[in-house]
Amino acid sequence: MQNRTAYSGGGPPPSEDLDSRLTVELASVVSAARRRATRDGDRQVDTAHLLHGLLEWDPAVREVFDDGAQVARLLGYLVQRSIGYGLQWHGTVEDSGAVPVVAEGGVPGWSPAAAAAMDGALDRAHARYATRAGCLDLLAALVDDPESRAVEVLRRASVDTVRLAARLDADERAGGD
Repeated sequence: MQNRTAYSGGGPPPSEDLDSRLTVELASVVSAARRRATRDGDRQVDTAHLLHGLLEWDPAVREVFDDGAQVARLLGYLVQRSIGYGLQWHGTVEDSGAVPVVAEGGVPGWSPAAAAAMDGALDRAHARYATRAGCLDLLAALVDDPESRAVEVLRRASVDTVRLAARLDADERAGGD
């Protein structure tokens, strides 16, 4: 499996440029992740914020999971982030180590892992000649970083991330997304 989250060093484009490269659904996910990070008092949008937005906003994302109970478990962990589960993340920058550390603080408002995931989503869309990245592109990029907070939440909810990645890759090859 190719590493779709290979970090180019550029990270996501500035907000106004980024929105023009995303589907309406994915732009809504990014906006929700930004609001959630701000509301939770986090300095940066991280991969768990993005995963939370994907699960809330896109039915196609929810459909790739095994069942409704799995989605409910995921949302339960993500909702608990600010009151229990995930408190160890509060006030820290997500740096999974799966991508090179970006000098001088990286992309403002994004953890290095979240910036790499967005980069990966844009790369995945580009690889299939799409003009805009979609929600399944971002989910595939999130799953591709085994040390990210999003993957930690997925594993805690008993999601087989290897199987999920294979399912997303098969959907992409079949022309889905």
